Amino acid sequence: MKGTGSPPDYRVSLAWAALCVVNIAAMVAWPSTETVVFHLMAIGFAALYGLRIWPANPMLWGLGIVMIITITGIGLDVLHDAQQYEEMTEMPLMGTMFTAIVWHANRRITADHERHLVGEENSRLLTAQRRFLQDASHHLRTPITIALTHAELLARDLTGRTEVADVNVVIAEMTRLRRLSERLLVIAAAEDPDFLHPEPVALDEFAIDTFRRWQPTAQRHWQYGRLDAAIIWADLERLSLAVDALVENAVRHTSDDDAIQVSVIRTDDGAVHMIIGDTGSGISAEELPHVFDRFRTGNNARGARGTGLGLALVRAVATAHGGDAHVRSAPGEGSEFELVLPAAGGEQTDEPTVTAYREWYGALQRRPERLGG
Repeated sequence: MKGTGSPPDYRVSLAWAALCVVNIAAMVAWPSTETVVFHLMAIGFAALYGLRIWPANPMLWGLGIVMIITITGIGLDVLHDAQQYEEMTEMPLMGTMFTAIVWHANRRITADHERHLVGEENSRLLTAQRRFLQDASHHLRTPITIALTHAELLARDLTGRTEVADVNVVIAEMTRLRRLSERLLVIAAAEDPDFLHPEPVALDEFAIDTFRRWQPTAQRHWQYGRLDAAIIWADLERLSLAVDALVENAVRHTSDDDAIQVSVIRTDDGAVHMIIGDTGSGISAEELPHVFDRFRTGNNARGARGTGLGLALVRAVATAHGGDAHVRSAPGEGSEFELVLPAAGGEQTDEPTVTAYREWYGALQRRPERLGG
């Protein structure tokens, strides 16, 4: 049996050794009380093991020495008719019981130590993977941007239909690769303590501004549902990435005749629900539990392929803000993606501040130069 043991505390061991000396002296002085003294020594031994868990071998050696001394003393008394023979049977039973306790305790220590090592290794691997994703995504951005720029310049100079089509494929794939690297970078950084830089955000105004930016990109029926006035503390850049991913997902799974609607609902429990709904193709029951998994792409998407990271990014950003993301959908009946975020609270969001901030934010977002986004 092997155990890690605890750091040595010799004061505890010396105290137990002193107890043993006193008990052995009592056994010599009062032979008729030897069994009582033995039990006191066993109790002291158990207390010592509880205060300081030794490795198994030294502990068993100590137990063996105590048993040999005690059995010898009681055995001599049995020979001189000072003790009953039955008293001898208690010694091996007590020793066996304590041996089982030592074995189990050391087995538990070894298992805990192994779990600790596995946990440390898993943590190291997760940290290494996250750092690799961050580094890879960061270093991919520059060559992707350069290649995309050259491809776009090349497309302007080409006149042949086939060549232009081929270059457009390259541009589309490079654009997808750039979005992929950017989203990988965000997801990998989502668990870092400094991932968010929150500020007050008027979510209803933010929702309106987001739809204004997206309206020129796709022929859809863009609709506004219920828009409750709500201020949240959020990282505006990260939140924009998440909501853009939801709107992009809605566009890819709808056609020109479909509608996309945004709603902002504040509930009594202090949460704000931003809902992006559509009347598109919907999601099958088999795919629904996995839509927020990484590299999962829907089978009913129309148009360009997605990165498979958009909805994973949505959940990562929502979780980082202390919220969550949910989906409700059925094939042929459209989908509703819900971003749940905690409402702002505290002295910084009293009513005058909220009103003033909403007026400023709304005026800023409605400037003509921002509408085309």
